[in-house]
Amino acid sequence: MELKHIIESIDKLDKKALKEAQIRVNNLAKPLGSLGKLEDIAIQIAGITGEINNVIKKKCTIVMSADNGIVEEGVSSTPQNVTAMQTINMLDGLTGISVLSKQSGAEIRVIDIGIKADLEHPRLIHKKVMYGTHNFAKGPAMSREQVIEAISIGIETVKQLLDQGYNLLGTGEMGIGNTSTSSAVLMSLTGCNEDIAVGKGGGLTDEALENKKTVIRKAIDYHKPNPNDPIDVLTKVGGLDIAGLVGCYIGAAYYRLPIVIDGFISAAAALLAYKLNPVVKEYMIPSHYSMEPGYKSMMDTMGLEPCLHMNMRLGEGTGCPLMFNIIESALAMMNNMITFESAEIDTDYLVDIRT
Repeated sequence: MELKHIIESIDKLDKKALKEAQIRVNNLAKPLGSLGKLEDIAIQIAGITGEINNVIKKKCTIVMSADNGIVEEGVSSTPQNVTAMQTINMLDGLTGISVLSKQSGAEIRVIDIGIKADLEHPRLIHKKVMYGTHNFAKGPAMSREQVIEAISIGIETVKQLLDQGYNLLGTGEMGIGNTSTSSAVLMSLTGCNEDIAVGKGGGLTDEALENKKTVIRKAIDYHKPNPNDPIDVLTKVGGLDIAGLVGCYIGAAYYRLPIVIDGFISAAAALLAYKLNPVVKEYMIPSHYSMEPGYKSMMDTMGLEPCLHMNMRLGEGTGCPLMFNIIESALAMMNNMITFESAEIDTDYLVDIRT
């Protein structure tokens, strides 16, 4: 199926289910609105699935791994080969996303969508589009066809997980240099400046940060990505991991699955998917408030608000398993709390303080 058709076929949330879910939440034996975002999440998932009562059967964070040619410009203090090393460590259960996923009873799927090496591991999914992107300070990061291929891989991954019984997804990544691509995406789409968009990523000196800002600003001035064409933005200054995650968001919306946003890189992909079709955001659930400076701008542009303030900036998808627990708590509230009617409690005293 063509990408354009999938993007245009995404439906809004089920209005009837949203209304019925709101009524049930209001009738639960508690002050109106007193469980805050748990109520919002339960209602949102009802709108996604069309069912008032939902249970998470299987949950999984999709991790896209890819290298970025822009590291040639000194924008990262971390050697590029760490992408490959940490990808294997993820699969061996040794990284942040691995440990937190195990703790929450979630799984991960790690996809080589563009690592600059040939890796072998029994659980690594091989979908390499190219051996890392080109250095976008010197030319386009990749071709338009490669962007579409990477997005399609994300959509296909969602479909495969749906067929395997997963009904809650998260987004993660591994790729040295991908805070630079994410900053470039943000600046290209919104027109914000480098002081808002560019942070220290995995750790930079103040001098190296200024170099990173200069490299990204010069590249954007050279390429002039079209803010009304997210594919053009990805082609000129994007990353394969980001493009793959764009497909995950589009696929989740198309197949009506809730999908969690992790941090800065995942949010860059979410913003691109939102620009392709704003309805996609109705299926997104932000997790934590990333410490990268551009994250707030991304959330504000989409009108989304993260639930967790944890001073986190690791990436990998680490916010997703934490958020999975909160989502399941929201559904437990919806499914198992007593109502005023069943408890025979008079509701005349209720005051709605939400407004």
